[in-house]
Amino acid sequence: MVVPAKHPGKPLADRLSTAGDRLTEAIELLFFAYRDFISDPDELLDEYGFGRAHHRVVHFVGRNPGITVAELLNILRITKQSLARVLKQLIERGFVVQETGKQDRRQRLLYLTASGRELEERLAAPQRARVAAALEKAGPGAEDAWREVLLGLVNDEDRAEVEHRITMAPVEQR
Repeated sequence: MVVPAKHPGKPLADRLSTAGDRLTEAIELLFFAYRDFISDPDELLDEYGFGRAHHRVVHFVGRNPGITVAELLNILRITKQSLARVLKQLIERGFVVQETGKQDRRQRLLYLTASGRELEERLAAPQRARVAAALEKAGPGAEDAWREVLLGLVNDEDRAEVEHRITMAPVEQR
């Protein structure tokens, strides 16, 4: 339960109601922001007959060249069947290649092709522009506050791994 800030003289019921309304507003803003944040990539994905799962795979394979299928499943938290369907389409259409691991031949390592890297950039460009504009408009300190709020929404047990993953410099493509 969220404990509202202390406001001397204001009844607890009013403080809870105000805090609840502000939290509901924040949740709704998150829904609306996500709707608009994903709108440009959705249009592009539709041209290819792809969906948001394809976008997430392209993003994480692009950020983590050579990622294993197991690691990707851990990040996306989708079923093997869902990932297999999406990967099959991306591989067949020439956006992703799958290679056998050199140390462990059971591993399947994923890489974007040149077409996959181009798609990744086309999907990310409007999102980068949207986030950059929002942070610029919000002013000094917004970037740090944004990061803290979003990290705070990540499950406690996953936060360190997520923070490590997002701060890693992308590995060069082969």
